[in-house]
Amino acid sequence: MNLKKGILLGVTSGIVASGVSMLYNKVYSDAFYIDFHTVLNASGMIMACMIGCILMALGYVIAARLKRPLLIPILNVLYCMLSFASIIGVLSFKLPLDVEFPEMFPGLAVPMHFFPALSFLALVPFFWKHESRN
Repeated sequence: MNLKKGILLGVTSGIVASGVSMLYNKVYSDAFYIDFHTVLNASGMIMACMIGCILMALGYVIAARLKRPLLIPILNVLYCMLSFASIIGVLSFKLPLDVEFPEMFPGLAVPMHFFPALSFLALVPFFWKHESRN
């Protein structure tokens, strides 16, 4: 995978993850009549998704340049582990005292931490031709 295709993969999966995050935020907020826009704003969600997906794509580009096809499954596992590890930040986050229903915040933010990895791993087959390992 060349750098141009990798960046395109990162940006495309970042856009998908951002769209899914925005949609999930709207559905969750409307379903439970809550609003966390002071803590979790749209620009922050978009930037986190874009940066995360571009970094994942750069990992794939580096693995391709090293010509190590076995690095790809290791990267996939690493991306999933980092998504799980990022939940610790959500669970330890201290909300401002004026936020209503703070117990609902993890239900909104935790699934969003998986959207970048999910969108990236879902779109990889459209951009990446895996070499045969035989």
